[in-house]
Amino acid sequence: MSQHPTDGRLTPLFPTQIEKGFGASRYRPPEELPVVGVCQGRGRRLEQQVRSQVPCYPGVYGMYDVQGRLLYIGKAKQLRQRLLSYFRSHSRPPKAEKIIAQTRRLVWESCGDEFAALLRELELIQTLLPRYNVVGLPGRQRYHYVCLTPPPASYLQVTPQPPRRALAVYGPLALRRRSEEAVRRLNDWFGLRDCSNRIPLHFRDQSELFAESLSPGCLRWELQQCLGPCVAACSRQEYQAAVNRLRAFLDGRDRSLLTTLRQRMQEAAERLEYEKALALRDRLTALEWLDARLRLLRQARRGPTWVYPLTGWDGQQRWYLLHRGQVVAVCFAAAAPAECIQLLRRHRISPSRSTSDLPQPPARVDTVLLVAAWFRHHPDEQQRLLTPAQILAAAAACTDTIVRSEQ
Repeated sequence: MSQHPTDGRLTPLFPTQIEKGFGASRYRPPEELPVVGVCQGRGRRLEQQVRSQVPCYPGVYGMYDVQGRLLYIGKAKQLRQRLLSYFRSHSRPPKAEKIIAQTRRLVWESCGDEFAALLRELELIQTLLPRYNVVGLPGRQRYHYVCLTPPPASYLQVTPQPPRRALAVYGPLALRRRSEEAVRRLNDWFGLRDCSNRIPLHFRDQSELFAESLSPGCLRWELQQCLGPCVAACSRQEYQAAVNRLRAFLDGRDRSLLTTLRQRMQEAAERLEYEKALALRDRLTALEWLDARLRLLRQARRGPTWVYPLTGWDGQQRWYLLHRGQVVAVCFAAAAPAECIQLLRRHRISPSRSTSDLPQPPARVDTVLLVAAWFRHHPDEQQRLLTPAQILAAAAACTDTIVRSEQ
């Protein structure tokens, strides 16, 4: 069931707008008019309409039940082929069978390309809250953060919301169990405590008026997995040095930890110490997962501004303006150099201005992850990215060509 109180119900005015598709989109050029359509019926009748009316373009589709409630939003590289797969009883998954059994109306809308279809699908899911969609729904995907607590004895923890006094915050991330496993491994490796803040701290360089016998609050110090700030086993400088090494790993400045683990795992395997090699492999897997996710977020947020040109099914080229992992504007490839410059100036982007000076666009993290995943799955597409300087240089060259031709 949907977590939204309307449970996917349509507003009174929405049925009259279905004939025009799903409405405006921020991931489509303003002048673009998508091809839209509606198929109604059930079973064989609905399948025949899909076969005869739905094109083979990239696009998105929505399925509604007899009461007009939105069941599911999907995207397709080829709409007709994807929708016909719902009617193949021998190959469709149980979820698709359940959805198509309740469907009485299909609404579809073309998109310029597969990338646009991915963005449009996420936009519609977050706006219309379909009943059977999970990914992209607010509240369904519960993100969390890996935080470094404030001094004097900082340590890593996983929280749903980063505290204000946190020394460093990383995320947001999905799959909390995997994050908790990686955080536990990191605290053990660098010897950081993970006990309650109510346990008093006693550093070795901390003078005590009345010396007392101290006992550790857990077994981690005896297992050599903690520097022991509760039993005065380390100084403040030693503990802070471990925290600094941890931050260097999380910031991507020092990834030697992964190299060390790989070498120790291989050495243990060569000595036929398979249990030790297996334990090192588990630790390495957890840390590689966290490192990959944080590296992905860093690339998305700190990366430069790009113009991503894509040619759609209609032969027109669309420009996706990417900034800090977000699609902040979409337009057709400019027919004149002035339109190129106008697009960049509209979003205050200059080749001489640092991207860190620009305001962060207000958008959900789901879009950042979607864009990052697109280029991760299509690494060759990164070669097509254009910088604002390249766009302006091409525009200036085009202007000179036009001037010389007119003379």
